[in-house]
Amino acid sequence: MIINFLFYFFSFILILSSLMVIVVQNAVHSVLFLVLSFISSASLLFLLECEFVALLFIMIYVGAIAVLFLFVVMMLDVKTLTVKKDILKYFPFGSFIGIIFLTEIFLVVSDTFKTNPYIDSSLFNYYTNWLDKVDSLTELESIGQLLYTHYVLQFLIAGNILLLSVIGAVSLTINTRHTTKKQIIFKQLSRTYKNVLIV
Repeated sequence: MIINFLFYFFSFILILSSLMVIVVQNAVHSVLFLVLSFISSASLLFLLECEFVALLFIMIYVGAIAVLFLFVVMMLDVKTLTVKKDILKYFPFGSFIGIIFLTEIFLVVSDTFKTNPYIDSSLFNYYTNWLDKVDSLTELESIGQLLYTHYVLQFLIAGNILLLSVIGAVSLTINTRHTTKKQIIFKQLSRTYKNVLIV
């Protein structure tokens, strides 16, 4: 019961935030609604027991791509334009294209997905409880078990390569010139009124 409520709740948030991504005029608010839509879709994937894909959504889309979009939008400083006149001008054509698109999707989905494909077959009453036959490990536990047992050497090599790349990027940004000005805190603190003013 609570899983159905959470599914409808996150679905409503996902639809609303996806709509707000294209409706909101401020670009920063649009990116923030995009982050909310990624988080709500990851929550839906958690409810469907796809934990690995949900964590990839959060790490890659929210942690990298959406933050990059946010930094780019904030650096560009896009001015908000008044587009209320253009909305009324393009609304009839846009709604016509949207209705055609939704009709095509509805026709494809209604032909492809049936409620029960075995309803006209003799296999209709044959039921197999697959949960008893499948191992009770979750997706993350099975991936971790494979990664840390069979592929531990490749995992350590990939970790060392990433560590070397981070060290190389940091060492490239260090300024090794000796002409840089340095601050001597003792001389600044030992100044008095007499040795600062030149008479």
